[in-house]
Formats: sequence, structure tokens, C-alpha cells
Amino acid sequence: MTIRTDTVDDVVGVCAARAQAAASTLATAEDGAIDDALRTMAALLHSTRADLVAANEEDLAAALAAGVSPALQDRLRLDATRLDAMATELRTLADVPHTPRDRVVEERGDGLTLLERRLPVGVIGANYEARPNVTVDVASQFLKSRNAGVLRTGSAALRSAQALLEHVIAPALAEAGLDPDAIQLVPSAAREAAYALVRLPDLIPLVILRGSGDSTRDLGREAARHGVRTLAHADGGGVLYVHATADDKAVEELITASVDRLGVCNRLNLLLLDRSVYEARLPAVRELLSGLGIAVSLPPHAHPRGYEWALDADRPATVTIDTADGPKDAARIANEDTSGLAASIATEDAAVAAEFINAYTGAGVFWNATTRLLDGVKLLGLPETGINLDRVPGPRGPVSFRDLYLRQHVVVPAGRLP
Repeated sequence: MTIRTDTVDDVVGVCAARAQAAASTLATAEDGAIDDALRTMAALLHSTRADLVAANEEDLAAALAAGVSPALQDRLRLDATRLDAMATELRTLADVPHTPRDRVVEERGDGLTLLERRLPVGVIGANYEARPNVTVDVASQFLKSRNAGVLRTGSAALRSAQALLEHVIAPALAEAGLDPDAIQLVPSAAREAAYALVRLPDLIPLVILRGSGDSTRDLGREAARHGVRTLAHADGGGVLYVHATADDKAVEELITASVDRLGVCNRLNLLLLDRSVYEARLPAVRELLSGLGIAVSLPPHAHPRGYEWALDADRPATVTIDTADGPKDAARIANEDTSGLAASIATEDAAVAAEFINAYTGAGVFWNATTRLLDGVKLLGLPETGINLDRVPGPRGPVSFRDLYLRQHVVVPAGRLP
């Protein structure tokens, strides 16, 4: 149904009201209905492929005409391979057992039982980059967690997102007996729509924020002013520290695996070579990166050490190289100079690895493994809504449907579970 309103605030408000009205059908749905909808979404990604690709080609043509960088074009592309991968993830998610609503915490000595109950939030918002697959990722996580949602994507991917909603998400909900209004897509390309999304605490109490650092942080501040909670994914950039004991072949494999895609947050961004082997290792590292089509930024740098190249439209295929004085110093650099997304150490010394792992405080830390693993599907076997880097209690790292709930304490007489 076409939304006819006068302002962007009105457009988002109508979407939120529709999602709220439909939320109850998800909260009370049988597990099987939820999973049937996910499997139908996977099937529709195949049967409506021509329509989806046609819409995406319009987005790509407009992006090319606007001079969008190759990295951003890569994010925007929705081809057969990616559609197949999206369908596989949906089927995998459908097969994941639902988390029980109630968990017994304690059988108390006073004849009472303490339960912890999981409740849906109700309606969750999501603002994310021009990346069509995220529309399905987020919608599926909301569905599995029994939350309705209001989605807002970057203008460059709006046609693709609308096609996914029209041909995949809404029909799948309807076929499963669920209200298709439960997942809404803001039909406006205006940037102001993102701000409208975080100003509705009574309708949308939680918003997932993804995208470039500055704009996402500004949205987070706006949400706080209006009493809306956020799970923010504003910054990225993986770190790899190469210790003196690192195996040469392992280092080559780690670097290669870490730059397989350049427009993603968990790719290699900062490469730290131990100072004791910097001069010896640098030539081989530079040759390897050059062969992979990656430029390097060597010290002294004209930019912050943790500058995220994935967000640089002019130089996305770049890695910063610097030195570190041992594993604790490398962890300090990763903690202080980068987003805290993920860091990896290459070493054959378990004691050295432990020093680095115990000193790093970011969302994910890896030993002889690539930071590209910090991803919902690769790490948890589940699509993600984003990677939360907040340094407060709550979901951190890849956020999945298991994190999108409210906790309620329930006390009942012993032996009389509701």
C-alpha cells in the first residue's frame, strides 16, 4: 500500500504504527509459522530472482552514474551468487531451534520458583548502509526473534530493498499466516528519514544503527536525546599483529584471507609488525599486498593510525602498516587507536598469544585466525543485524535474534509452571 503523507516524519510514523499493529501476530505465532516464513523467503529469492536482479541493476546503474567507488558498488551488488547465499542463510536460520520462552533460574526454599522469561521488544528499527542483503538479514532476525521492524536503508539500495520486501518478505509472511505489515521499509530516500526513525520511543524503543562512523554516531546522539536505545555498528577495521615467532606461511594466508573483500568492516585495516622483525618482514608483506591489489600506508602516517580504509571512497584498497613493541603494545594500539571491532595475533608461541588475547578488550580476538571471522554467519552460524561495539552490558559483537529480547522475572508456586 502506498504511504501518502506530507513529511518524512509522517512517513516513518505511519510505518511504525503499522508495524506496531502487526507485532502481536509475531509474538503469539507458533514456532513452525515463523520458520515456514523463513523457508518461503528462501524459496522466493529463487523464484523471483529476475525481478530482484532487475531492481538491483537500476540501483547499480544509478550508483555508477553518480561515481560511486568500486567498493561501494560491491556492497550494492545483488547477483545470483549472493542471492543463493542469502537463501542458504535463511534456511539455516529456520533450522535453528527457538530459544525457550522460560528458563528456570532457581527452585527457592520458600516454595516458589524463579523463572526468567524472554519477551519480544515489540517493534525494532534498523538504519543500515546501501547493502541489499542486509534488508533480508535484519528482517529475518526480527522475524525469528518475534519482533516487528521498521527498516531504513541507504538511498542507493532503495529499489533493491523495495523489491525484496515486495517479492520476498511480505509474501512469505502472508503465506505463513503472519501479518505482512510486521516488516516495514521506509519508502523515502531522504536522509532525514534516519533521524525520524530514532525519535519515536513509544513506537520504536530500540533502533539498530549501521553505517559510516560519523553519521551513525550522530544518529546515536539523536536517539539518546529522544529516549531511544540503540545497538550501534558505526566503526570497523580489523587489526593483525605479526609477532617475531609467526610462521611465514601462516602470515601469508592470514593476510590473504583478511582482504578477500574490501568493503566490509572486519577486513584487515591495520597490520602491526613486531619491531624486531619489521625490516625483515616488510618486503615480503608489501609484495604480497601489492599482488593482491592492495596499497600500503607506511609510517609516518598522514592519517590516524586506525583510519578505516573500507569507508574511504578514493582509497578503499589500502592497509596501514606500523610497528609494535611486543604483544601488550600491539593490544594497546588496537585498543586505543582502532574501533575495538576485532584484532588477531600471528604467533607460534602460546604465552605470547595469551598476552595479546588477555590485553585486548575489543569485541573479538583471534589467534592465527582472520578477523573476517567476526561475522554472524561465520562465527555463530546465524545472520546478524550488525556488530555492536558498545562498552556496556548487553549484546556485543555480532548481534543475532537471540539478543533481541526483553528479560522478565516470573515467580510462581513450585511445580506450577505457567
